[in-house]
Amino acid sequence: MTTIIGLQKEDHCLLIADSRITDDGGRTYSHSNMQKITKRGKFLIAGAGLTQPCDIVQHIWKPPTPTPHAHKDLYHFMIESVVPSLRVTLGAYGYVPDKENTDQDFMFLIAINGTIFELDETLSVLLRDDGIYGIGSGAPYALGALQAGATWRKAMQIAAKNNIFTASPFVTHRQNK
Repeated sequence: MTTIIGLQKEDHCLLIADSRITDDGGRTYSHSNMQKITKRGKFLIAGAGLTQPCDIVQHIWKPPTPTPHAHKDLYHFMIESVVPSLRVTLGAYGYVPDKENTDQDFMFLIAINGTIFELDETLSVLLRDDGIYGIGSGAPYALGALQAGATWRKAMQIAAKNNIFTASPFVTHRQNK
């Protein structure tokens, strides 16, 4: 219940998130410690969906350090090093996926070295040709607006107008390659 978009550029990436945090009952929360985009070492992590896995990954997980060789193939590094590390940390801190409840999901946009990767609840590593990413309940609105040529700011405003779980202010993080 959020809107997070990622924009992949040639020499950097942007992650943009709204600021509304909502529980399953619709109650909203606001506190400076509750951020949808966090920095962990050399990683930017944006999380949407279930709070428990987002909290574990964004505040407890100790990401692997990419070697110079890993920087040459970040996709492989994500699959070989990052995903196993995430699985271990999620399990160690008590996250157990509920295979019966398909509504129990989460997604991440993870940036390293200015490159965005999308991970779903299975921790599959996904990339987009167009460099436009979106997760959360308001993402379809923002993605549609971006595909139609809107700026990121206008896309987030459109998402906020059409999705009750999305609200300004919008927080941006830039990571250079």
